[in-house]
Amino acid sequence: MKKSLAIFICLIASGTSLFAGNPDRRGEAGAYELLMNGWGRSSGFWTMNTANITGLESERLNVAGLTSVKKTEVAAAYTLWLQGSGVGVIHAGVAQGFKEVNTVALSIQALNLGTIERTTTQSPEGGLGTYRPTYLNIGVSFAREFSNSISGGVTVRLINEGIGNLNAFGVAIDAGLMYVTGPKKNIHFGVSLRNVGTPMKFKGDALANTVQVVSSTTYQLSVENKSNKFELPTQLNIGIAYDIWMGKKKEVKPTVFKQDYRLTALANFASNAFGNDHYGVGLEFGWREIIMLRGAYRFESKVFKKDESVNIYTGLAAGITFNAPLKKDGTTSLAIDYSFRATRTFQGTHAIGLRFNL
Repeated sequence: MKKSLAIFICLIASGTSLFAGNPDRRGEAGAYELLMNGWGRSSGFWTMNTANITGLESERLNVAGLTSVKKTEVAAAYTLWLQGSGVGVIHAGVAQGFKEVNTVALSIQALNLGTIERTTTQSPEGGLGTYRPTYLNIGVSFAREFSNSISGGVTVRLINEGIGNLNAFGVAIDAGLMYVTGPKKNIHFGVSLRNVGTPMKFKGDALANTVQVVSSTTYQLSVENKSNKFELPTQLNIGIAYDIWMGKKKEVKPTVFKQDYRLTALANFASNAFGNDHYGVGLEFGWREIIMLRGAYRFESKVFKKDESVNIYTGLAAGITFNAPLKKDGTTSLAIDYSFRATRTFQGTHAIGLRFNL
């Protein structure tokens, strides 16, 4: 166990030095939908629960958390992103545990940007029909519990972006580790590296122009413009969480006790290769894991200066979960998650999700 912890700490230290945030490179990356979390539970923490995230939602932040799924979990969520902007984020997927220590998952994220009127420089008023942009990524995840304290996992994500007759394709890899210790398994450490992958580049007929050449004879040439490549928004997360269990102890099986109330405090640091670093804290209160209330605040450079901040969000997030057990042992349950993230303009970002554990 000591050897595993030493390796874990070394990975955190090396990752911090290799992926320090760089705000001077802001705007040089693309595919920022990879950083848009629409899951209803983790978004209530502002996606900062790197150390203790569980279930299918782990595929978006720290895939090691998938090992909490011992049987089957099916989940879906929809987010009104910056309500009033007309942008929606769809998440859905399924996770399956096998052999007690392994979990595989398939997840999908899609953006709903609505229908946009087609215009050109010759027809800026429109009248040329409409189009719908496509932003879609599909992830395949595998996680394994190496011991009672250490778990890890990896996700391979296929990315597709399409605007009219232009398309860009890419592949991203996420990896994560979790370490749990303490007398009640109540001290959590987590580290995840997200969106490491191939540069993307738009290609398609929309970049081709037809020009007419006049000489002794008149003929036409098809000229294709070239687009620049763009990098993926690589991000490193390091988190810690601590559970405080309260209430009368109840023995659920020999030497295993359960308490009704849980208060979890967490902290997280996120290093963005193409933007400001984020850091923040959060709290969650749970009653019998049936009702859970959470809130978090995420800080970044100049977040308190409205005129200088580069982020539309104020940093505040909150959420609630209703988890109805369908069996006495709690192995089967149906949960509804809701989260809210405050913004300076629009009406905030709202997410609602549905989870079913078999």
